[in-house]
Amino acid sequence: MPGDGKNPEVWSSEDKFAVVLETAPLNEAELAEYCRRKGLYAEQIAAWREACRSANANAGEQAREQLLQSKGDKKRIQQLEKELQRKEKALAEAAALLILRKKVQAIWGEKEDD
Repeated sequence: MPGDGKNPEVWSSEDKFAVVLETAPLNEAELAEYCRRKGLYAEQIAAWREACRSANANAGEQAREQLLQSKGDKKRIQQLEKELQRKEKALAEAAALLILRKKVQAIWGEKEDD
C-alpha cells in the first residue's frame, strides 16, 4: 500500500491511481501534509494525475483505431468469402466436367485416333 516505506516509483499503477483519487479534493496545504505523511512530492502526484488523464485520452483513440481495424477486417473477410465462393463454384464445375468425361468414355469407349 502507498506510504509503506517503498520507493514511490515502484508502486503499482493501482496504488498511484489511489493516491491521485485521494489527493484530488485536497488544497495545496492538505496536499503538502499528505505528501509529507506518504513520503511523496507534489510533482510526482501531478505527473501521475497527468498520466491518468492521458491514459483515458489514449483509450478513446485506441477504441477509434480498433473500430477502423474492425471495419477493415470485415471488408477483407467479405472479399475472401466472395473469392472462396467463386473458387468453390469453379472447382465444382471442374469436378462435374471430369465426371461427365468419365461417363462419356465409359459409354462410348476410348477415343480412337483418326
